[in-house]
Amino acid sequence: MAAVDEAASEPVETLIDRAGGAVAWAARQMLGGTYGKRIAVVVGGGNNGADGRVAAARLRAWGAKALEVDPATKAYPPGSDLIIDAAYGTGLNRAYSPPPTSVPVLSVDIPSGVSGLTGELLGEPLSATRTVTFQALKPGLVLHPGALRCGAIEIADLGLDVSQSRAHLVGARDVVGWIPPRSSVAHKWQAAVWVIGGSPGMAGAPTLAASAAARSGAGYVRMSIPGTNAQGPLEAVGYPLGDQRWSDELQDIDRFGAAVLGPGLGRADQTSAEILRALSRLTVPTVVDGDALSAIGTQVSLLRSRNHPTVLTPHDGEYERLMGKKPGADRLEAARQLASKTGCVALLKGPATVVSDPEGNVLVANSGDERLATAGTGDVLAGAIAALLAQGVPALRAAAGAAWLHGAAGSLSPRHGMVASDLLVALPEVLHEANLG
Repeated sequence: MAAVDEAASEPVETLIDRAGGAVAWAARQMLGGTYGKRIAVVVGGGNNGADGRVAAARLRAWGAKALEVDPATKAYPPGSDLIIDAAYGTGLNRAYSPPPTSVPVLSVDIPSGVSGLTGELLGEPLSATRTVTFQALKPGLVLHPGALRCGAIEIADLGLDVSQSRAHLVGARDVVGWIPPRSSVAHKWQAAVWVIGGSPGMAGAPTLAASAAARSGAGYVRMSIPGTNAQGPLEAVGYPLGDQRWSDELQDIDRFGAAVLGPGLGRADQTSAEILRALSRLTVPTVVDGDALSAIGTQVSLLRSRNHPTVLTPHDGEYERLMGKKPGADRLEAARQLASKTGCVALLKGPATVVSDPEGNVLVANSGDERLATAGTGDVLAGAIAALLAQGVPALRAAAGAAWLHGAAGSLSPRHGMVASDLLVALPEVLHEANLG
């Protein structure tokens, strides 16, 4: 946004006037009118404060008593009906802890004290009831913990050109537009998925992945647990693989549109060696998940030799095993680094899931919440990604689209006691509702 502002063809005063007008109008909506209302406008010294001053002037012209307050204040004017937080914007790099309040708060661009880049809290920011941000979302508005301080977010158009942005938030319309409709003459092999995971006595992870693939549009799902004859869900076809050199048994892989490798396979040395061999034999788009990520470890150069789309799905611990360091606060940059290093699409799990391709294009899905923090939900996500890959969705969109579906399915589930298999029923419901919308 700093670069966008720099490139603007209109003077900064014009942009500030538009921004302040948008803030004033949002305040008017929140208050149900302005005549006789008391509003405290916390104004800093930068452009954020200038926006606040314009808003205060507009509100006074509409009959409100809008008092401008210094960010160093220890208390807000008594009897305030609304606080407008225009203290600091996205460029703040030091702690800011304003006095707490029970009065509704309208934040200008981003709550003061939330990092616009990372969502980190710099001090103890106020929790906004509503945030008016300008022209485009900032990462700090969707990344946690900052996202929890923003309230309802409104994007005000100031007439700036953000067409060169390389990061976008995923919504229902995007996902519906990415998934091709099934042809009236379709057959099951046109979107087939092979799930390879699990171990003797540990069939849960691949079963969840296989079921999720079927529920997300795969026409045929094969499930293999090396060393067993496990059948998996009713809709999947069990296919036995030996307990040794099973990677040599993937001869008909070219019949499939995508594969999932890794959920629940285990971390024995022999298993890890087979996973690495399998990566060279899976000549289809592949989701590399769970124990397959651990098998790769820091040998990420192996992934660059693959000639087919590959999606990596690490949580923070798996990311550290792949990259030799933790993701860091800037999660968009962390995903970009992993994608660039491996030549794969990298999906970094979190409250907001960040997906990057090797060129640095990023998609963010924030449709989920804490309900997904339960065992097996990652296996469901892996299967959903593979199903979208098998339907011909490009890897970046397949990963981000599945992440959005996964989160939205979680949001349809019980707030307490949800288990991963609850997502399986919700996935087609989400797809159906999104198509109706």
